[in-house]
Amino acid sequence: MKTLYYTHPDFLQHLTGVGHPECPMRLWGINRVLQEPEFAGLVRVEPPMGTEQQVHLVHPPEHIAHLRVELPAEGQQPLDNDTILSPGSLTAAFRAVGAVCDAVDQVLTGAADNAFCAVRPPGHHAEPEQAMGFCLFNNVAIAAEYARQHYQLERIAIVDFDVHHGNGTQACFARQPQVLYISSHEMPQYPGTGYATETGVGNIINIPFRAGEAGAALRDKYQALVFPALEAFQPQLLLLSAGFDAHENDPLAGLAWVEDDYRWLTEALVEIAARHCQGRVISVLEGGYNIKDLAMSAAAHVRVLMGA
Repeated sequence: MKTLYYTHPDFLQHLTGVGHPECPMRLWGINRVLQEPEFAGLVRVEPPMGTEQQVHLVHPPEHIAHLRVELPAEGQQPLDNDTILSPGSLTAAFRAVGAVCDAVDQVLTGAADNAFCAVRPPGHHAEPEQAMGFCLFNNVAIAAEYARQHYQLERIAIVDFDVHHGNGTQACFARQPQVLYISSHEMPQYPGTGYATETGVGNIINIPFRAGEAGAALRDKYQALVFPALEAFQPQLLLLSAGFDAHENDPLAGLAWVEDDYRWLTEALVEIAARHCQGRVISVLEGGYNIKDLAMSAAAHVRVLMGA
């Protein structure tokens, strides 16, 4: 398997301030683990800078303009209690968009089998006209729209296993039947959306978990609800919002998944992609705030993508 690994020093220049959980150390931890010899086969790609045209696939020009007005010349500028801008934040956000769009190009043209985009800031809470929940641009939604519009795909699936509901991604596609959005998440939790009754035009599947639920519940719910939906939809591309904050040691939530659960879940999703979309999977980093367990869980995820 040819697996691409996207990351860039620009992502470390999104500085959220002392004590903020969405910090540059998250990527430092992942990068350090993925330097181990077993990951020598990863094809490391320096992502291009994303373009305003790519961002506009999901966000209106006014959204970018607002972020530029708020961008500080030094220090931090809060957009809300959680979402912070620093001088390097927009460069990082555009670079993240460049990473996911380049991954779409490489995977859909057959130059690579799959990709893992270790980007910051994360994206799945960003709604078309609002940055929130640590997120500025919705990276995975932009990737989906880029694939849909540039490669004329008719069926794109997004599976979001971050512990928090991807309200932004749901908002982008709630009326778009060509995109199937499936989110598993703890409830009640931020941002307060993601009830099972939120179904879009039949293309949204929300799977709430209760605090404390562990790997057995993960396996039961995915086997009963997620995998059959993917099999029926037969996606031409599978995108993953890969949050690792459902881990039992994560400080921002209360689920009890472990590293092996991420391995199991990735294996099952890769097998479905092999049956329906020639194995075409693009994984985009979302949450995960215990540095050690984030890194080890991401490594388990990437190990499966590589076919190990």
